[in-house]
Amino acid sequence: MPGLPSAARVVESRFAAWTRRLRPPRRLKFTREGKFFVGITLGVGFAAINTANNLLYLLLGMLLALIVVSGIMSELSLRDLTVVRRLPLRAQVGRAHLVEIEVYNHKKHVPSYAIEVEDLRAGQPADKRCFFLKISPTSAQVAAYRRTPLHRGRDVHVGFRIATRFPFGLFEKSREVPAEGELIIYPAVDAVQLPPPSNGRTPGADSIVGRGHGEAFYGLKLMRPGEDPRDVHWRKTAAVGQMVMRERARETRPDVTLMLDAQRPAAAGDEWLATFERSIRDVASRAVAHIKRGDRVAVITTAGGVSRGDRTLGADPLLRYLALLEPVTLPKPPLRDAAE
Repeated sequence: MPGLPSAARVVESRFAAWTRRLRPPRRLKFTREGKFFVGITLGVGFAAINTANNLLYLLLGMLLALIVVSGIMSELSLRDLTVVRRLPLRAQVGRAHLVEIEVYNHKKHVPSYAIEVEDLRAGQPADKRCFFLKISPTSAQVAAYRRTPLHRGRDVHVGFRIATRFPFGLFEKSREVPAEGELIIYPAVDAVQLPPPSNGRTPGADSIVGRGHGEAFYGLKLMRPGEDPRDVHWRKTAAVGQMVMRERARETRPDVTLMLDAQRPAAAGDEWLATFERSIRDVASRAVAHIKRGDRVAVITTAGGVSRGDRTLGADPLLRYLALLEPVTLPKPPLRDAAE
């Protein structure tokens, strides 16, 4: 039925919202020191109950008070914080880039201490974090972490994990804040030595010769009214007796076509994918080298995709296309009847 997919999406979204409501607003984790502290507290409490010693009860009350104070002060540090992520304009495999994290404290009188912000990415372990020793009231602090991507494609950021061990380091209290962000990781680009361009037609490049306004001279012609007299060929004019002009050649640059096999056989495994990634890296390297030289580049895949780049547009559109390119799996060939 046509209404089933939309109904399934509605049910899925409601279930996700329901699970978010059931998730506790704060998460508490014992540190190594906290485990020892809680063990000592339980031991003192057990001894106080068994001996009915007032001094042990007093000590137990002090230990429990430290736990309560730790919970209150850590909660004050985590409250009213806003985290903003600033991603770079571009990122590339094998090259480190910086991601800025800004934390703003909206509290008017209470500072936040020992704040640790962990940047969360979809489908990847959270391995990058920033530490803020103190964030004063109604002020912001900025830190950055360095990351070197290993794979091309979309790097989806989903949120932050804000944690603190303030004030005694016995417990780590944290909360998660959703904050979406996306960064396109370009494929790696190697230095490529291109052959010098030739004047004629070369494989993979088309040179067009014609009249225009370039620097080279194409030929001679008779001067027409309104044309620039600076191009008059005076020696030829004196010999012929008529105004003869130099005709300039049109400035053209070759159009380079780079082919990329993006059709994956049905039985292909990891080896084919590794070869495909190497092909993308090679095409990206050659395309960037041609664009730096001033060529117009077109990348054509066997799956039917096309992307173009030149010195005016830059290499960004072409590298973005290669970063998001996924292989197309070919259908399995039909099995022939044994009787045939």
